[in-house]
Amino acid sequence: MKLLRYGDIGNEKPGLLDVSGQIRDLSGIIRDITPATLSPVALQKIALADPLSLPLVDGKPRIGPCVSGVPKLVGVGLNYSDHAKETGAKTPKEPVLFLKAVSAISGPNDDIVIPQASHKTDHEVELAVVIGTKASYVSVQNAPIYIAGYCVANDVSEREFQMERGGNWSKGKSADSFAPIGPYLVTAEEVPHPQALHLFCEVNGVRVQDSNTSEMIFPVYELVSYISQFMTLMPGDIILTGTPAGVGMGAVPPRFLKPGDVVRVSIAGLGSQEQNVVTYIPALHV
Repeated sequence: MKLLRYGDIGNEKPGLLDVSGQIRDLSGIIRDITPATLSPVALQKIALADPLSLPLVDGKPRIGPCVSGVPKLVGVGLNYSDHAKETGAKTPKEPVLFLKAVSAISGPNDDIVIPQASHKTDHEVELAVVIGTKASYVSVQNAPIYIAGYCVANDVSEREFQMERGGNWSKGKSADSFAPIGPYLVTAEEVPHPQALHLFCEVNGVRVQDSNTSEMIFPVYELVSYISQFMTLMPGDIILTGTPAGVGMGAVPPRFLKPGDVVRVSIAGLGSQEQNVVTYIPALHV
């Protein structure tokens, strides 16, 4: 299934994408797509509904983040060897983890807002893993049991804040609008091979990242198992699994996002996002 949330910010409704690409309203079955609706039992209840019996959503509404009430965002850094190389970092022996503020979450086509004093805002197309069942100390073999589905993410990053301002990476990863997720939560049964997905990023129509999840250093199931050794993964938690080479920081000369740019990120079978890059305006962010 491809589940989604549509409508104005703060007033999104749950929806389902039917086989013809039209949005069907799920409000008669669930109130929203939240951690509580990601369990195997809850997803099975949705799956039993006939999409053609659900109300058709007219027009082209805004698409919101595909999950509401995300408890935490766990990032994985340097998980593609080509990306580690372009940043000058060594290939990690264990996954590099960081936390990203959930207040950074936005809709897949909402604007990327460049923070105040930012000069190095950057893009990162990533496969995101959505947890459906509480996971603690799980094995690699059992990791798939705990995954509700997958979505596209753009791990937007401010490199000066991340690398040059001291502390850990979170301060460069957590600005408002720095975690667009969606457009869809694609349930796990539709993604039987998460390590065989083409992903790319384009800036102003120019493809700058182009890779495959087969190139990950630490694959999805290993990441779920590994992270669960250090923290309990809760329903609704999202793991950002890393980005391939081609980020602005790695370009020669570096190429960072600026107002007026258009960023498009896409993963095969999971959909695409498109964001306009805009300047932070204090009057609009009280």
